Formats: sequence, structure tokens, C-alpha cells
Amino acid sequence: MFKFKHFNIEDKNAAMKVGTDAVLLGAWVKILDSCSSILDVGAGTGVIALQMAQRSNAEQIDAVEVDGDAYEQTVENFENSDWGDRLFCYHASFIQLVEELEGDEFYDLIICNPPFFSEDYKSNTSQRDQARFQDALPFQDLISGVSKLLSPNGQFSVIIPFSEEQKFIEIAKEHSLYPQHITRVKGHATALIKRSLLSLNSKNIEVIEDELIIEISRHNYTDAYKNLVKDFYLKL
Repeated sequence: MFKFKHFNIEDKNAAMKVGTDAVLLGAWVKILDSCSSILDVGAGTGVIALQMAQRSNAEQIDAVEVDGDAYEQTVENFENSDWGDRLFCYHASFIQLVEELEGDEFYDLIICNPPFFSEDYKSNTSQRDQARFQDALPFQDLISGVSKLLSPNGQFSVIIPFSEEQKFIEIAKEHSLYPQHITRVKGHATALIKRSLLSLNSKNIEVIEDELIIEISRHNYTDAYKNLVKDFYLKL
């Protein structure tokens, strides 16, 4: 069990365990006071949805997860939290959910830590491959679906490899979604940029761009990183 300050995550049955990317995204995303509905695409263990419940007053926080074991794990984690009455998980693919909800349901915030390894390499575990590789949910399908479920003034936030940033932005523009804020993440000051945190909506305005460095040295975290995630991690 992974213990956070205000909730716990059991991840023994989930293909992808609790990781830095998910928690970072859940801490970084901006949640407007007017946000009343949130969707977490690819729940995994439900950690991002639970972060949204902790951080916001949104009455409706939904998640969608295609893998059966991960779905059951997410539901269990939701039920064991203080916010079970606001949390719901669909057992479906995102594409199936879009087909079911399109035109009837819209979200003020859609958030996703998507599968993003596009390399040829596959592991020997099909569940892990599905959770981690882009062919399980191509960016094109993700962005197209988001554009159909996002409310007119809603925002879409993701964390992706920096190497995929430009490609992702170009696909988003094809669906009239534009970056508002980009934070590029480095492990330490001299490291290459590893991840891009993106917030997009329908407004084509000047982009805010900044950088986040996680560590000064091994397990010695920067103040910026600690301030971002301190409401979640027990030891920060």
C-alpha cells in the first residue's frame, strides 16, 4: 500500500504502480473554482482522481479504466477514501466512453497520464504493455475524444515525454485545442528535459512556459518540487 497524507493507494493488482508522473500531474494541474466536473482518463490506481478530490470541490469526479484488475483496484481505492460519494470509475476504453457520453456529458477538466512509450520494445507482460505503450491509446484518439467531452471553457492537462511534445501540440491544434501552460521537467539541473506537463484549452493565446527541476542530488529535492507535491507525500 502506498500511503499519502490524506488517502491510501493499494496497487497490487494494477499493471502500472503509483509513479512520479501521475502524482506530479495531479499536483501541477490548475483547478479553477468554477470546475464542477473532472474526468481522469486511464485511472490505473485512481491516484490522480483522488488528488482531484483532495484538491477541489468538484461534485463529479469520474475516471475510466479499460483493464479489469486496474478498474477493480481503482474502485477499491475510491471506496476506501473520504470522497467515495464524489468518485466514479467506468470500466471501458476511453473510445467506448466517448461513444457513450458524446453530446450528453461534458467535463470542465480532463486529465490524463497517457500510455506513451512508442518504441518497438514490448515487455513480456501484456497488462503492462497496454498501460504503458502508445498504441493502447494513440495521441490522436486521446485528443479527438477529449475534444468531444470537454466543456466550452474546459481544460485538458497531460504529462508526456518531452520528445513527443511538439507532435502532441500539432495534433491538438487539429482539434482546436491550444497549449496555455507548458512546464518542462528535468530530474536535476544538468539533466536533459524528460517530461512535458501541458495544459490546453480552446483559446489560442500566448503560452506560459517554465521549467521544473525535481532533485538537487539523489533524494535531495528542490524547493519548487517540494512545494508542488507537499500536500500529498508523507515525507515532504
